[in-house]
Amino acid sequence: MRSALEGTISGLLLAMYHYNPETALEELTEDAVLPHPVHLRDMIVRSRLQPDRALALNRSFQDYLHAFGELQKIVQPVLEELVKTARK
Repeated sequence: MRSALEGTISGLLLAMYHYNPETALEELTEDAVLPHPVHLRDMIVRSRLQPDRALALNRSFQDYLHAFGELQKIVQPVLEELVKTARK
C-alpha cells in the first residue's frame, strides 16, 4: 500500500513532467503535442548553456512563441464552432 507521501510525490512528478525536455520531445514525436511556451522557456532557463547557445535558443524560442500564438488564433474559431455543434 502506498503512503500519502508517496502519492503526493508521484503526483508532483506527474505535475512537473512538462519541465522534462525528454518527455516533451517524446510527446512531440509520438503524439504531435507541442510544449506550452512557458514550459519550453523554463526548460531553456533550467539548462546550463553557453551564452552563445542560450542566445541562439532564445531567438528560436521567440519564433516558436510567435508561431504558437498564431496557431492559437487559427484554432480558436474552429473550437468555438465545434463547441456549439452537437456531437455524434
